[in-house]
Amino acid sequence: MKKIGILFGQENTFPQAFVDRVNQKAVEGITAEFVRIEEVEQAVASDYAIIIDRISQDVPFYRAFLKNAALTGTAVINNPFWWSADEKFFNNALAVQLGVPVPKTLLLPSKARPDDTNENSFRNLAMFDWHKAFEKIGFPAFMKPHAGGGWKSVYKVDNPDEAWRAYDETGQLVMLYQEAVDFEDYFRCYCLGGKDVLIMPYEPRNAPHQRYQTEMKTRGEAGDKLLATIKDYTLRLCQGLGYDFNTVEFAVRGGVPIAIDFGNPAPDADLNSVGPENFEWVVEHAAKLAIERAQAQKPGQDNLTWGTFVQKSARQTAISSADGTVEVGAFVHETNDLGTNPPKVVKKAPAPKKAAGPAPVAPGGEVPKSAKKAPAPKVGALAPAKAKKSAAKKS
Repeated sequence: MKKIGILFGQENTFPQAFVDRVNQKAVEGITAEFVRIEEVEQAVASDYAIIIDRISQDVPFYRAFLKNAALTGTAVINNPFWWSADEKFFNNALAVQLGVPVPKTLLLPSKARPDDTNENSFRNLAMFDWHKAFEKIGFPAFMKPHAGGGWKSVYKVDNPDEAWRAYDETGQLVMLYQEAVDFEDYFRCYCLGGKDVLIMPYEPRNAPHQRYQTEMKTRGEAGDKLLATIKDYTLRLCQGLGYDFNTVEFAVRGGVPIAIDFGNPAPDADLNSVGPENFEWVVEHAAKLAIERAQAQKPGQDNLTWGTFVQKSARQTAISSADGTVEVGAFVHETNDLGTNPPKVVKKAPAPKKAAGPAPVAPGGEVPKSAKKAPAPKVGALAPAKAKKSAAKKS
């Protein structure tokens, strides 16, 4: 029997509906339940063939548990390794390479220094030029964390003073400074399994429980073309990132869908916010996806989804390193802090004696002037020799 588990936190409607739907399908050899964690031991497999992750972004213990489970054969949706590395600024840069339009965006250094750093930790960082940023991005603009979600620490600014006041409140957060898109249509799209897409008209300016209560403005042939483009862009992004369960948001400006937010691997799926029709779609497709992955899951192997970006990089690295050599360093005997496990003293074999050769003869004659040593530089003068490399200070 292969078990499908769902790991979740404060949400209520989706987890129970998901488990019920999988079990209602009564697929032979497949069952679903809420994940139960009792003990996590390194390299020991979990009881689950599949885990749907809805909470590890908020609970580091769960993220570590999921990585261990994935390493030992569980297919975790979404990939916890990629989710740990992913962030919005990289997503935007990847979208550009995938041919998906995104807003103009700059990365801002954090207002406050990270812990355990000082001014020397930033010797490579030039002074940020706000006026150039304002010229490039314009107003209105948004300032938001480069790795965040849930509309936390998001600011809309209309002039330099508002931008500076917002920045002063961000502390150690690394922020994005991004153009605001004046849109005529807005959409939120579920994408499951990198193939099934549900496009939902969405109004982000409404209250959360009313954001799905809107209609598409673009009609006719233009509307059909717009929906086809949005589906294409959604698939490009989710396949490139490798997310099995994601939402992608588009603001439509001048008929062009611009990807605004597309790294949501634990997206809202609550009945009370998305509405009954959208809720039914996501429950059904999530159940089908989990069952398909459970049937394909191979115990003890890598059953994760990796995006095309990572797959391409891995292939290139494998090819370039195929003919490389591996060098093994000298053995180091580790001891504990108390010195109760001292290293064994190994006596070196005496070096073989060199055969005696003829006695050296001192050269005769005078030393040529060109061979005389140059005078040593005075104290404080710049020596012509290469400067010694100093150890880089850890920040």
